[in-house]
Amino acid sequence: MPKPTDIRPPFKRKSAAAKVRAAEDAWNSRDPYRVSLAYSENSTWRNRDQFLEGREAIREFLSGKWARELDYRLMKDLWSFGGNRIAVRFQYEYHDSVGQWWRAYGNELWEFDAEGLMRRREASINDLAIAESERKFHWPAGEPRPNEPAAVLCIA
Repeated sequence: MPKPTDIRPPFKRKSAAAKVRAAEDAWNSRDPYRVSLAYSENSTWRNRDQFLEGREAIREFLSGKWARELDYRLMKDLWSFGGNRIAVRFQYEYHDSVGQWWRAYGNELWEFDAEGLMRRREASINDLAIAESERKFHWPAGEPRPNEPAAVLCIA
């Protein structure tokens, strides 16, 4: 597993795709500390309607997120890249405390510093209530997504 600083800008297709997959794997671990290490100490975030600054705020946000979003599973897909920026589209599924399943659809804009740490993240996300039978992501929660040809990001 690469460290966040192992993949640095300027990005090429292969390194941008590796950065996206490393982020996906970290988020699927649901470990706020591990995820936060990919961000600079003074990283700024916009996540939906929330604005955060700094690693500690990111850790607190993620701890709360994964306390509410249970059995979380995420897939990210490289959309575009250039220089020190990457654009990603993603989907994730989770259920809430009353058992309602959700699928979230979103886009992220990432900007990195010279060390490969994300200094800026902007995420726009929409949620869709789904039945448990409509779930697409079935690998074990807390683990990386399997490398299967069938595991493609289907927007529907």
